[in-house]
Amino acid sequence: MVAVSRTFTVDTPLPIVFAYLSDFTTTEQWDPGTVETTRLSGDGGVGTRYRNVSKFLGKSVELTYETTRLEPQAVFEVTGRNDSVTTQDHMVFAAVGEGTQVSYTADFAFHGVVGKIPDAVLRIPLERLAEKTVRTMRGTLDAL
Repeated sequence: MVAVSRTFTVDTPLPIVFAYLSDFTTTEQWDPGTVETTRLSGDGGVGTRYRNVSKFLGKSVELTYETTRLEPQAVFEVTGRNDSVTTQDHMVFAAVGEGTQVSYTADFAFHGVVGKIPDAVLRIPLERLAEKTVRTMRGTLDAL
């Protein structure tokens, strides 16, 4: 398993940041790898399902995500799956003055053919993607 984590603070208030990031369809705006995210079912709460299409290492990847944890203004978590990977995106939110601290962890468990690639090899592009994601996410959140 490969896990990448980042923590950062933005000036945007917690209620706005949480509402925005817990609407997983906004990934098109803040996740540089995402091409499209569509809500398949649900109202955004636990059990809501999404279809996500992303580009990773030059390939198109489709996952079905489900909201697995939602604690208003505090925690948002989705788990995505396909034949090659199970991923869990976990975000923890905290008010910091007038702004918001976001702690974002993405865990990747690879299986099938991709699972035979050593985690150390996959870590490098995932760490790069995490850096790009934080830059884009910060810019997007600061502009709200």
